[in-house]
Amino acid sequence: MLKKNTPAPDFQLLNPEGEVVSLSDFKNKKNVVLLFYPADWSPVCGDEISLFSQMKPIFDKEDAVLLGISVDSFFCHKAYTAHRKIHFQLLADFEPKGEVARQYGVYNEKAGYNSRALFLIDKSGTVQWSYLAPDEVNPGADGVLDALEELKETNV
Repeated sequence: MLKKNTPAPDFQLLNPEGEVVSLSDFKNKKNVVLLFYPADWSPVCGDEISLFSQMKPIFDKEDAVLLGISVDSFFCHKAYTAHRKIHFQLLADFEPKGEVARQYGVYNEKAGYNSRALFLIDKSGTVQWSYLAPDEVNPGADGVLDALEELKETNV
């Protein structure tokens, strides 16, 4: 798993509308919170994604964009986003399956899906914080919010 002060690998993944989103789209503009998770429609993932969706206004105030990443297709993300009323982009690490999660060190080879992990990437494209949670545990947002606060304090 990538640790603090590691350059974050760029990626190009499809959002629910089938549009390409790259990490580099946000470079020098926004901090990025990456939420790697196993799958749409699973109970713990649903809780986690809904929590972050509800907290999006807080992340907006902290100058951070949220991006969820799973191995589901963008078609699945489109249906899931509409059904659950998700207010941030879910990206498809679909083909090659889990390629981006592998680059970040959070792909579960045995299970065939992304592990549950959070990354805070600063505006320069460097990992400032990361956390790996058990698949069955919703990590919540406290850790990444604390990391954003710390980042803000160091950049004053």
